[in-house]
Amino acid sequence: MLLFMRKTMKYRMYPTKHQQYLLDDTLDICRQVYNQTLAHRKEAWEQRQDTLSLYETNAMLTQWKQEHPPLATVHSQVLQNAQERVDLAYKAFFRRVKAGDTPGFPRFRGPGRYDSFTFKQSGFRVQDSLVSLSKIGSIRMVLHRPIEGTIKTVTVRRTPTGKWYVCFSVDVEPLRLPASALAVGVDVGLSHFATLSTGEHIANPRFFRTDEHALAKAQRRLAKEAKGTPERRKCRKVVAHIHERIANRRYDFCHQTARKMVNTYGVLAFEALQIPNMMQNHCLAKSIADVAWGQFVRIATDKAACAGRIAVQVPPAYTSQDCSRCGHRVPKKLSERVHQCPVCTLSMDRDHNAALNILRCGLASLGV
Repeated sequence: MLLFMRKTMKYRMYPTKHQQYLLDDTLDICRQVYNQTLAHRKEAWEQRQDTLSLYETNAMLTQWKQEHPPLATVHSQVLQNAQERVDLAYKAFFRRVKAGDTPGFPRFRGPGRYDSFTFKQSGFRVQDSLVSLSKIGSIRMVLHRPIEGTIKTVTVRRTPTGKWYVCFSVDVEPLRLPASALAVGVDVGLSHFATLSTGEHIANPRFFRTDEHALAKAQRRLAKEAKGTPERRKCRKVVAHIHERIANRRYDFCHQTARKMVNTYGVLAFEALQIPNMMQNHCLAKSIADVAWGQFVRIATDKAACAGRIAVQVPPAYTSQDCSRCGHRVPKKLSERVHQCPVCTLSMDRDHNAALNILRCGLASLGV
């Protein structure tokens, strides 16, 4: 029996001016359907205490198309997906309420606040470097790598900088790497991006800190421009471009680092950090957000699953305080960067000691 994994492959698109107009118009129509669906569901509950299901809102589309002819210019599955997003927003809201959180109720989308639409089953076709979308046309894309597996859904996305991307969700068979008996524990940090149980340190690139001054300068220019003017739109695009550049560099760094680890080690052990709680510390919140631990662990875990490797997460409690040689607990402040055990006289880097403990806990969780 073949096991398939769901994977997303992303490509840059270069639509013509007319195609870009059609894409923008499709996004705006999907936004209107989203808002109208949300309004009907709110009205049904407030006036009649009735809960509309996804299938009931889908049935309304036929009448809406008769009342609003522009809706017929968009593929039916794209409109259904807009309603499905409302349903998912409701489910996420009630799930968080049951969990004891205080989430915000699903909100209406203003102009420019809806940036993607999805073809769920049909309405698209791929041929060489062209992707044909129903009622839009054939758009040129940069096919920088072949599309693998079976295409399930196609999502078209517009970035804040005005770039267009097409994302193919495909089912692929995992390409497993040769078995490796090596195991590594990874301790993420701020002084170093990560410290491995082998003693290797991976430097923290600090992408946001590098472009922080350029971003502040662009934001000051944006604040000076009057709202609704062409100059303000240009300044907003400059700010979005800097944010996009930072995010792309960080994303690429996480991918490259995770790929090297997965290619080398058969078992990877990480800490299961509660990053939202850690960001409550206002002195470290910016640095923690910049280093992107969660993104790195998620990417490494996905790559490990595709390659037939094992990635585990262990509780982070006392990994920095316990001695990796004798197990004696040595309390230390965050500013103390050297682990010195008074029992076995072990003296080593604090992060290296933590990485060894993470590796030991990870292997123990696997029964090794």
